[in-house]
Amino acid sequence: MHNIVYRLLKTTPLTFILSLITLSLSPLAQANSVQIAPPPDLAVKAYLLKDFNSGHVIAAQNSNMRIEPASLTKIMTAYLSFKALKNNHLSLTQTLPVSEIAWKVEGSKMFIEPQKSNCDAHVEKCLPTVDELLHGMIIVSGNDASVALAEGIASTEAQFAEMMNKEAQRLGMKNTHYMNATGLPDAQHYTTAEDLAILATALIHDFPDQYQRLYSVKEYTYNKITQPNRNRLLWLDPNVDGMKTGHTESAGYCLISSAKRDGIRRISIVLGAATDAARASESQKLLNYGFQFFDSKLVYKQGQSINQLKVWKGNENQVAITVSDDLFLTVAKGEYANVKATMSTTQPLIAPIKKGQVVGNIKFALNGNVIHEHNLVAAKSIEAAGILGRAWDSIKLLLH
Repeated sequence: MHNIVYRLLKTTPLTFILSLITLSLSPLAQANSVQIAPPPDLAVKAYLLKDFNSGHVIAAQNSNMRIEPASLTKIMTAYLSFKALKNNHLSLTQTLPVSEIAWKVEGSKMFIEPQKSNCDAHVEKCLPTVDELLHGMIIVSGNDASVALAEGIASTEAQFAEMMNKEAQRLGMKNTHYMNATGLPDAQHYTTAEDLAILATALIHDFPDQYQRLYSVKEYTYNKITQPNRNRLLWLDPNVDGMKTGHTESAGYCLISSAKRDGIRRISIVLGAATDAARASESQKLLNYGFQFFDSKLVYKQGQSINQLKVWKGNENQVAITVSDDLFLTVAKGEYANVKATMSTTQPLIAPIKKGQVVGNIKFALNGNVIHEHNLVAAKSIEAAGILGRAWDSIKLLLH
């Protein structure tokens, strides 16, 4: 591996100056150390604050402690519902049957009812649409809506729970297990703040349109019953545009919040507060801390050419390297002058090379600690050269 060292400059947009070093890193001039305020002392069992774009965890406490998710479970139910819509397994306008199980489920409800025998084209429809169920589950936290969606997607809630667990594994939620679609208490129904942050990030990233149209709605009326969204921050903080509340007696009051300020989105997880008001106030403290003391900047855009690498035995002798998605960095405000970036690339790089193939990585370190790591990929495909070209490069490689 050859090492390439970059010095980060505090500019907008963030840029690099290139200096080539052989198997060593040259020290950067040390900037003044920045004093970082400690995270607020929150009256909760666990919390986590994460930058949406970079994935950097700004602050956390007991983030891997197993907790009961209560209605935060419905974020996964929503995720799988949005996935079913995307795959055309559901449509927003189709109606779903309401089983006795969904109708009689305990806890919060949107008040759907089983189809009445006298329903016909001349009376108001008796069955809810998928879109109505999504509103009822996300805005007013209806357990009945959650069960109806689960049964509509997987026939039974138990089978839907199996889908939830497979999706959790795919997303990298290593300490989560679901038993139902609602969050009603069960000894084998658990998660962590860290896993909830992964799930919340995935929903906003994978289904931005659904998130935008549903999670900031403040109230919903169904069956002539109007209920408010339980997320108080939608009224208290104009930067907050979602996400979900949860509460049971054993779980306490929980809240996942997402807020966007000056193009920067942060996700807050607060678990086990003592009251409804406390989960809102503690969440707001955490979000304000993140926005006040930390900054996030775009380092490289997806597909942006970063550098050219030598290619051997190819029909072209160079390939541009890039990143497969936008690369953001999150550090305390004023700390960019202390960041070091080290890029390592595969050498020798031999064709054929596929577009998107990993050809190296870039690591960012602050005060000797790696704070972010990102793969570097080939920006285009390079085909193998002909027989003579490959033979000639083989000789040059031996001499090299």
